Amino acid sequence: MKSLVVSLHDVSPLTRARCEKILSDLSTSGVHQVSLLAIPNHHGRAPVRENRSFQSWLTRQVETGHEPVLHGYLHKRQKRTADSWFSKLTTEIYTAGEGEFFDLSFDSAAKLLGDGLADLAFLPRKVIGFVAPAWLLSKAAEQAVRSAGFMYTTRVGCVRIFEPLSQINSRSLVWSTRAKWRVSASLCWNKVLAIAKSSAPILRVSIHPADVVQGRVWQQIRKIIATACRERECVSYERLVERLRSHSTDVG
Repeated sequence: MKSLVVSLHDVSPLTRARCEKILSDLSTSGVHQVSLLAIPNHHGRAPVRENRSFQSWLTRQVETGHEPVLHGYLHKRQKRTADSWFSKLTTEIYTAGEGEFFDLSFDSAAKLLGDGLADLAFLPRKVIGFVAPAWLLSKAAEQAVRSAGFMYTTRVGCVRIFEPLSQINSRSLVWSTRAKWRVSASLCWNKVLAIAKSSAPILRVSIHPADVVQGRVWQQIRKIIATACRERECVSYERLVERLRSHSTDVG
């Protein structure tokens, strides 16, 4: 059966209210497995390790079947005076300064990954997935992710499995809401992409908290998901990766 993977990015104490609304609406649509991309200390202003209320809430979500995923540490990249024009374009314009793992060294990435896992250690299960903020992940940082024992990571255009190493190409639907023109462009692009991917074995839908307050965007997301649920099984990234690994082993 074809799969639908819904991920909710930027889950943190700063976005909890919107995340609750999103998960409630998704549940109404029949989506009960969502990959929750959690930020341990959102922009340095929301340390999860010090927020017992958020810890309890996230624990409940995991216990009901959602998957916890590490999503950076601060979800913010410090500007560098020596940044090239390409780096500035990618990290400041494309992603509004949130490409935290874009050009990290192995050691710097390993430190943040270790801190992130430690901050999420209150969860009742192991975190096996890592997704870099804005999907920007340097080669050295990806090596650190693999060395830290994560089972997979994702980029906007693929899912990368580490053991055994493989890559599944699958472009994710994602919306940008930082400006009106971005909203309009996202609506047009994702309408076309949803049609183009309607027969693909895997459909990925990536949601951000800001999407739920944009009426047209949230309406389109819910429509795409409702349509997909009629002929796809909605699974977390973890479940998808487990199936893909099993299939690879069977074939091998």
